[in-house]
Amino acid sequence: MKVNELRPGSKWFMVTVKILNVGEERKVFSRRDGEEHRVAEALVGDETGTILVSLWDEDIDLFKEKEGASVTIANGYVTVFRGSMRLSLGRFGKLEEAKRDIEDVKEDYNLSEIEVEDRGRRRGGRRRRYV
Repeated sequence: MKVNELRPGSKWFMVTVKILNVGEERKVFSRRDGEEHRVAEALVGDETGTILVSLWDEDIDLFKEKEGASVTIANGYVTVFRGSMRLSLGRFGKLEEAKRDIEDVKEDYNLSEIEVEDRGRRRGGRRRRYV
């Protein structure tokens, strides 16, 4: 799959990208587990475009180590955050050594700069009301 083929809700794909830069990290408090976490974003891309990757905790260090290198993201998924697409690794995503090197990146087409509609998550099935 290529970067320009990614869409909101895409999941379980493999994409080979070059890590262009890793942004500044910040600390956030998670309502899910009650812990403080480090978060950052990295810009990655290929010959078809770029996209931001949301990074949490140890993934930040991993991306910083590989900055400038070509990598393959396996089992990634795309989310919508504040109206723009973000690539995520999540629990099952992996960062692998790329089998091909990305030489030229199309930096003037950033998918994360395109406003998209967040359709939200559906949780559970349809509830029926019996009277």
